[in-house]
Amino acid sequence: MNTSDLWSANKKGDEPLPVKLRPKRLDGVIGQDGIIKKGAVLREAIEKDRLFSCIFYGPPGCGKTTVGMIIGAKTSNEFIHFSASKFPMSKLKPLLEKATKLYDRYGTKTVLFVDEIHRFNKLQQDVLLPYVENGEVVLIGATTENPSFELNPALLSRCKVFVFHQLSKAALKKLLEKSLNIINTGREEKRTLRIQQETADLLLDWSAGDARNLLNFLQILTEHTDRSEIYDIDTGVVNDVLNESLSKYSKTGEEHYNLISAFIKSMRGSDPDAAVYYLARMLESGEDPIYVARRIIRFASEDIGLADPNAMGVAVAAFQAANFIGMPECNTSLTQAAVYMAVSPKSNRLYLAYKGARDEVKRHPDTPVPLKLRNPVTNLMSEMDYGRGYRYAHDEPNAFVLESYLPERLSDVVFYRPSGHGREKRVRERLEQLWKRTYEERKGQ
Repeated sequence: MNTSDLWSANKKGDEPLPVKLRPKRLDGVIGQDGIIKKGAVLREAIEKDRLFSCIFYGPPGCGKTTVGMIIGAKTSNEFIHFSASKFPMSKLKPLLEKATKLYDRYGTKTVLFVDEIHRFNKLQQDVLLPYVENGEVVLIGATTENPSFELNPALLSRCKVFVFHQLSKAALKKLLEKSLNIINTGREEKRTLRIQQETADLLLDWSAGDARNLLNFLQILTEHTDRSEIYDIDTGVVNDVLNESLSKYSKTGEEHYNLISAFIKSMRGSDPDAAVYYLARMLESGEDPIYVARRIIRFASEDIGLADPNAMGVAVAAFQAANFIGMPECNTSLTQAAVYMAVSPKSNRLYLAYKGARDEVKRHPDTPVPLKLRNPVTNLMSEMDYGRGYRYAHDEPNAFVLESYLPERLSDVVFYRPSGHGREKRVRERLEQLWKRTYEERKGQ
């Protein structure tokens, strides 16, 4: 990559730095060697202009749009680039009709590079499908959201998915060095922009693997220093000008599900440090504390249960605290609950018990309730033997009756099998005593 390559297509001096520094060749794309290295399927398709429909999936600022624009510059096909968020159905249909005419008359395909393709609704995706199937349109979609969730299965099945990875710190460092060299080209020495190593590391951390973030930060710093004539950028300048990093977290995007999943699994794995870390990631990025509190309540019964019955009380108390005082004050209440869940003994036996019972109900939803368990609220019901044979447990020794309350077909089924963890061990011992007595009494009958 050289200066002319970077700047040749940029005539306007007010273009954002990420646009000005966008590579024009595949060799200039950093951090995606796995999919654009020499001999790779995607690279071969681009260089030989044998394009096929595909999806570029990856986080923001990793090079998806850059590769798409390089395709546009190299292909001999008709190339159209737009963002799905700004492209209604009224524009899509005429475009596809034009693609059909080009293909029928000249055999020319239309390459549609669609940024944010996940913003196309189901109808728009369905409209695209036959054109992709017929080969009139080569669809290249870029998305930050998991295509498995966001794209119609029929459309996704006709596209190859290329996964773009978040840029490493080393890749971002390389980009920062190149960008500084270009910014300083032609400047007087006294106006040269210099960034201290500690400051560079801070910028790289704040960029969070996003090249666009890094270049936007750099542009803001450049404009500020040009006005203030401060050209040695230290951490103090960065903090004053940028304040803090911009989180990529979205309460509806995939990262939302990734972080809550990591949070739950950290508590399940009895790692309080990881649990607190992911909790902070979510709360500091603007996640609703009530949502987190609800998930902790679910965890208390699904993953701890009777191994520590107090866990449910702690979880509900944290929910109430989050509801009463909100953020940021409730962060310690949620931390207390998260740590309590992480260090508590674990048991998923309540979850398994319900799952087993639910599966049985789904298979046999109308199994009759035993007559002895039905209340005879009318004379007719009594005549029909409702309640006959029912024994009131409190009238029996130890308040226990030797009988099954399940339907006869399920009389030998066990849904709840207590573990030997925490206080659930005492539950198991209690049931074992009852089961042993039941077995002995049955044996003696």
